Amino acid sequence: MRYVSTRGEAAPRGFDDVLLAGLAEDGGLFLPESWPVLTVAEWRALRGLPYAELAARLLHRFAGEAMTLDEMRALTTDAYAGFRHPAVTPLVQIAPNQFVLELFHGPTLAFKDVALQLLGRLFDHVLTKRGERITIVGATSGDTGSAAIEACRDREAVDIVILHPENRTSEVQRRQMTTVLSPNVANIALKGSFDDCQDLVKTMFLDAPFRKEMRLAAVNSINWARIAAQIVYYAYAALNLGAPEREVAVAVPTGNFGNVLAAWAARQMGLPIAHFIIGSNRNDILARFLAANDMTARDVEPSLSPSMDIQVSSNFERLLFELMGRDGAATAGLMRDFRAEGRMPVPDAAWKKARELFTGFTLDDAGTLAEIQRLHRDAGYLADPHTAVGTAAAHALWSDRKMPLIIAATAHPAKFPDAVQRATGIRPALPPALADLYERPERFTVLPNDLGEVEAMVRAHARRNAVPA
Repeated sequence: MRYVSTRGEAAPRGFDDVLLAGLAEDGGLFLPESWPVLTVAEWRALRGLPYAELAARLLHRFAGEAMTLDEMRALTTDAYAGFRHPAVTPLVQIAPNQFVLELFHGPTLAFKDVALQLLGRLFDHVLTKRGERITIVGATSGDTGSAAIEACRDREAVDIVILHPENRTSEVQRRQMTTVLSPNVANIALKGSFDDCQDLVKTMFLDAPFRKEMRLAAVNSINWARIAAQIVYYAYAALNLGAPEREVAVAVPTGNFGNVLAAWAARQMGLPIAHFIIGSNRNDILARFLAANDMTARDVEPSLSPSMDIQVSSNFERLLFELMGRDGAATAGLMRDFRAEGRMPVPDAAWKKARELFTGFTLDDAGTLAEIQRLHRDAGYLADPHTAVGTAAAHALWSDRKMPLIIAATAHPAKFPDAVQRATGIRPALPPALADLYERPERFTVLPNDLGEVEAMVRAHARRNAVPA
């Protein structure tokens, strides 16, 4: 299995190198050179497997010769052993033909755990074989950071620095990052938005001397291994609902486009996912694109669903590359225009291809609270604000459909207790393992939106934790 860049200039490479590189040298994102397509019989043979075994069999197709099936099985078994639900990602029915896919049973109560618990182990496996170490730098709008830190804390070959936008995450999200005091972990509260954090991370990866000096690696969904790991839970849900003989659809609350891209990738592998609903909050660039081909970045506005407070959806580039017929030069040109002008002139033909499969939906804060209340009243289900965007889209757009709809429940309601209490009068409690979270000491550094200052802190942290020569 080989991987190519969406911008067409980086040399193709194998799974191990893509895992450690994260972002391609030309600024693009990696995708498989060709998609591993399963036959109907092969999909049918995967039904009923435990989650870890299904993950091993699907992910081995992306690892190729870089890893044996037994090696992958050992990693997936270890990664998912600690999840609080035996199904790892269970389905809960909330309405006729509507099923919530609960992705928050990992250690930090968010969907990011499903991929990142495995990613940390993949890093360890590859780095141990190579006798190397890396510095992970990531940006988070709330959940990726805590999941990445939990997956990488105390690992011998990894130092990790996470940037989050100051005062723009929930308190639970922030504390899950900043109360981890492991020496290989550092947190930066950036004076800016998530898009500013993400832009700094991308810029550090494009700074070739700095990238080489620090041996940078990525845990954001720019890292292909994260997308690959997320494919598994859509396959797990679809197979449990009758695939491959039965078509399904998905609704995903999304900001950076990685979660819904994983569902689309499952379709590329032959899984019968017929349609994709993208849920947005007031930061609705993806919904505007699908409605009117308006890919124009606006100022990020804080909301009740902070993990979706994004105007630059990095993983959209992967879909754009496919919509453009895998034309790397054309994709690179559109991305340059977007960075320079804040607007992306997507050709009508590509836009129309997207509209055949994707539908956008937008929900403001008032609507989010109303949906949390409605869902609890009608189905007895307590949802966090992000999940509520997905269930509202399902209620509005899919209530009369006979095809099963899988709705991604991306975070535990206890991560956003204030919003849930406002909507329902119920304050969800944290699981026992996190019951003392508000009493734990925090450690983080507030920095301006300045590349030099951020790089200086990354360098100091990595050198402090470097293994002596």
